[in-house]
Amino acid sequence: MAVKTLEKWIEKRQMGGRYTFLRSEAVTESGLSAEAVKKALQRMTARGRVAKAKDYFYVIVPLEYAVAGAPPASWFVNDLMAVMARPYYVGLLTAAAQHGASHHAPQEFQVVTDRYIRPIVVGRAKVRFFTSKFVTQAAATSVKTPTGTMRVSTPETTVVDLLRFSKAAGQLDNVATVIAELSSSLDPKKLLTAVKLVGHIPNAQRLGYVLEHVDARRAAAPLREWVRSKAPNCVPLRAGHPSHDGLEDRRWNVTIDRPLEVEI
Repeated sequence: MAVKTLEKWIEKRQMGGRYTFLRSEAVTESGLSAEAVKKALQRMTARGRVAKAKDYFYVIVPLEYAVAGAPPASWFVNDLMAVMARPYYVGLLTAAAQHGASHHAPQEFQVVTDRYIRPIVVGRAKVRFFTSKFVTQAAATSVKTPTGTMRVSTPETTVVDLLRFSKAAGQLDNVATVIAELSSSLDPKKLLTAVKLVGHIPNAQRLGYVLEHVDARRAAAPLREWVRSKAPNCVPLRAGHPSHDGLEDRRWNVTIDRPLEVEI
């Protein structure tokens, strides 16, 4: 009886366009005891009617996503971060795909927040978190989803983060490929603002080199003036891979150990 009663509550919620809920909400609004809700949720999770993201947070699984075990993370990320009380934006390759750069679609849903959070797996959807102290200041925009909205980094914030977290973005060659796809949507002044916020000069040098390499000189122009004003030391193009024999690009003070391989 508890399962049927909870199913009715879930069906009503889904009909209202809401695909997430707290276990405490299920207890309060269904009229069932905490123990009855716990057991009912265990049964419904086992047969794929709901998916558990946290012990206290569940996602309703519509029929069309039964095989996947959960709807896409874009359906529930905003609610998830709200109940976790963490600032966030969807970033890196996931944000790049939102802005039209889908050359290498990410195998995980990438989210930037202000503290370490372990990856969360909901059905086939894996949500991976990256930590940044700039998350509340970085430029992001609200994007519509089938269930509401989610915060997504702007193209400018996205390319800066791709350099910062290049390993998670498939290393620098893949980052350059994605930046090439995003280059036409970059605003030079907004890009410089995003770079200044983080203030990491070596990555600014690398970003400038990549932008010019993919023929995005207009986007790189204000950045070059700013980098030049900092009189930076020479850095390796690939962070962590110093090269004493590589060619030096004097415009950006970058040493190239091997040429970038951009797939466009």
